[in-house]
Amino acid sequence: MTIEARIARLHRMDDAAWARHANPWSVWTRVPILPLLALAIWSRVWIGWWALLPVVLLVGWTWINPRVFPPPPSLDNWGSRAVLGERLWLMRDQVPVPPRHRRLPTMLNAVAGAGGAVLVGGLAWLSPTAALTGFATAFLAKIWFLDRMNWLVADMAEDPRLLSWGYRAAQGGPPPIRQD
Repeated sequence: MTIEARIARLHRMDDAAWARHANPWSVWTRVPILPLLALAIWSRVWIGWWALLPVVLLVGWTWINPRVFPPPPSLDNWGSRAVLGERLWLMRDQVPVPPRHRRLPTMLNAVAGAGGAVLVGGLAWLSPTAALTGFATAFLAKIWFLDRMNWLVADMAEDPRLLSWGYRAAQGGPPPIRQD
């Protein structure tokens, strides 16, 4: 089982939660979590222990978010395809992804993890440079990862899992890359 699959299991992501998480509202309301969480942790300087309140609320939102929104009426949008791609990616030990998609997502996750570690250090030592550098690195790597997941969906558009999740290749998305 991949590390991503273990994280999904920890978040109790079942088929219903994944279907709801494919709603673009779910995707785009998760985007500000990292900067808000960093700000909430930094705010301990100004508000002391009260900083725990927004931290707890944001962690709670992270867990509840994939369950709040209804399944989308269409999967023909960037956010929905990113979620579908993540599902394919975390199942790659069962059904391999195309060769050109094997290295970059792993590297992007490693870069995001390294950025997250720098962010944590910056927040712990109250170093604005480290915190902002770590945040920018983690955030941009994650967005790039999600974009790669869109390409993965385009290249695996006929995968039976995608079809069972309601995705139809004719819905759009980036065109597959030719392998000449």
